[in-house]
Amino acid sequence: MPEKSAFLEEVFTRARKQPKKLVLPEGHDERIVNAASILARKGIAHPILLGKKESILDTLKSIGVSAEGIEIINPFEAPEREEYAKSFFELRRHKGVTMDQAREIMQSWIYYGTMMVYRGEADCLVSGSTHSTRETILPALQIIKCKKGCSLVSSLFFMVLDKDVFAFADCGVVENPTSEQLTEIAIETTETAIRFGIRPIVALLSYSTKGSAEGSLTRKVARAAELAKAAAAKRFPDNKDIVIDGELQVDAAIVPAVAARKAAGSPVGGMARVLIFPDLNSGNIAYKLVQRLAKADAYGPILQGLAKPVNDLSRGCTAEDVVGVAAITVVQAQGI
Repeated sequence: MPEKSAFLEEVFTRARKQPKKLVLPEGHDERIVNAASILARKGIAHPILLGKKESILDTLKSIGVSAEGIEIINPFEAPEREEYAKSFFELRRHKGVTMDQAREIMQSWIYYGTMMVYRGEADCLVSGSTHSTRETILPALQIIKCKKGCSLVSSLFFMVLDKDVFAFADCGVVENPTSEQLTEIAIETTETAIRFGIRPIVALLSYSTKGSAEGSLTRKVARAAELAKAAAAKRFPDNKDIVIDGELQVDAAIVPAVAARKAAGSPVGGMARVLIFPDLNSGNIAYKLVQRLAKADAYGPILQGLAKPVNDLSRGCTAEDVVGVAAITVVQAQGI
């Protein structure tokens, strides 16, 4: 693998201390197979590839990597498939799902892998190299569901620029959050930032700074900032390092000199490292701009709010990207 940031090296170190069983449902993808070999060799995870064993072994041989440490399961031949279908039927019968439909759904390797995580036969899952975000998230919502105290699933990207690491949220899931949903996104992202060693200085972003413009969009963000402050005091009563403010323009959030002029009274002071975007449009555009123009490393979307870790991949990912997201997922699983 190419040289990685200090952030990712620290994630690798933490993952190796307690590697977890990681399901990779897309065993038909060479990038996933290659990543599984790297994860096993480096002791980052205990990878479980779903797919046809002969095909996966052929792929491993063709790219010249070892199958050592990799478990391979073909869901079509697995004796657990009927039990998994029964479990899914019990979870979804109130939605009108029949047993025959449950059997058919368990033919999806993402659903099968998600059920492994739900039943405790794996600890976490990473998918998305050949599937959409919706195809990765929907099984998790139906099977694993939100953790206690959460009402929605959101996502963040870790954006690594040299020695600076930012958390951008939500860039992948919640299209047009309400003030209450923005509050929950901010609190979950704050918790994730703390877990991964990012300073919890949180800015809720807008095109306005502290009332410099007036409109429904700015009011939504300003209200969410006030709600988030109260929620953080309740959720993290002993953590005095957490700072939350908004609404702030992005330059007032991350540039101290601009903050001194535009938002002199803001406790963020231009030092924000957790950026909460007002909607999916702005968040997704922002992370891709920073990734492409600033040459930042982007890891995600990392999902938040689920009872057990399931994470998504970009369909343009490399094997090295998969390894990075997988290591982050393992660290998430260590905290469950």
